[in-house]
Amino acid sequence: MTPRLGVDLTPLRASTQYRRLYVAGFITALGSQATYVTIPFQLKQLTHSPLDVGALGLFELAPLVIFGLYGGVLADRLNRRRLIITMEILLMVATAAVWGNALLAHPQVWVLYAAAAVAAAVSSLQRPSIEALNQSLVPHDLQRSAAALANIRYTTASIIGPSLGGLVAVGAGPSVVYGANLVTFAISLLLLTRLARGENAEPGDRSDRAALREGIVFLRARPDIVGTYIIDLLAMTLAFPVVMLPFVAERFHVTYALSLLYCALPAGALLFTLLSGWTSRVHHYGRGLVAAAILWGLGIALFGYSSSLTLVLVGLALAGGADSISGIFRATMWNESIPPEIRGRMAGMEMISYSLGPTAGQFRAGVMAAWTSLRFSLTFGGLACAGSVGVVAAALPSLWRFDARTDPHVAQVREARSRES
Repeated sequence: MTPRLGVDLTPLRASTQYRRLYVAGFITALGSQATYVTIPFQLKQLTHSPLDVGALGLFELAPLVIFGLYGGVLADRLNRRRLIITMEILLMVATAAVWGNALLAHPQVWVLYAAAAVAAAVSSLQRPSIEALNQSLVPHDLQRSAAALANIRYTTASIIGPSLGGLVAVGAGPSVVYGANLVTFAISLLLLTRLARGENAEPGDRSDRAALREGIVFLRARPDIVGTYIIDLLAMTLAFPVVMLPFVAERFHVTYALSLLYCALPAGALLFTLLSGWTSRVHHYGRGLVAAAILWGLGIALFGYSSSLTLVLVGLALAGGADSISGIFRATMWNESIPPEIRGRMAGMEMISYSLGPTAGQFRAGVMAAWTSLRFSLTFGGLACAGSVGVVAAALPSLWRFDARTDPHVAQVREARSRES
């Protein structure tokens, strides 16, 4: 039975391997989140341009699409543990590059763009294997609990990492943040090497292209799954606010404004996740996802329009909470209804939807802010998000009708997982 506050620790107790992967992911996220907010801060210092900061998204765009798809194929063909560790090492190398650049008397802007592109490519290759491994390490009936735990891990890291990263970047400089991230990568690698080696995926006679084609055929038969990708992509493309936070902070003449803004989204997400026990009584995952995505857009609109720091923080917290609920419904729907043998490829598609959106979103926000105003860019984006999500819900009735109690795909995956155990 799910606890009232929604924090069910059973997946962590049930699997030592899942627990190790979970803790390693949390430590990596702490350092990476600190670096994530420090790179745009350093770019702002070097360029003083919202457009140049928003252009980070352009350098991440192609790697996310290309390597996200290929990473999904590799996750279903290679040893996932080995792939995760290799990519973690490469992420550490990219962080070392921005660390060395920050130590220079005159840091180079191109190094930040190049490192962002490399990190996007490597993360795209790694993430599908992590998602597929998470599904296989957690029993079928605990997938919702695992989704909530994943939210807690991410949001906690997103509170601590950016707040510390923002404070340290301002007070001690970006190089200190990047150096600390190298330490977190080293600790994470020690934990990942303790994962069971597992078995290599069965490659069969299919080429990578044929394997990818199989994934596309699967998606054509599952418009409900496609709908989850489209909604997430729209929400992030139209209403992703994070890259503009340094400019929003300038409205308020207090030194702690930027740290509060970085904390507001994950703080709202953490609060809503801790109070998410009610989601166990919702079986129409698509409807929950649609409602949460609309609330995300409205929260961002409130954040963008308000002149009061309090209302700005409330808007961000509301949006972060809605995003966390959306994430629970998405992850549960994916892991309960997508067969294990194709889970890696679908994780690659998923990663494109939730990574490509923020990447495109930061560029959209920067361009629109440069052409119009920062307030218009953020407010318009939030309202456009809410409206477009409603259109998608109307256009994809299978997403709206999805019911985990009667859906045949959920029943098939449950049966397949029971045979595995």
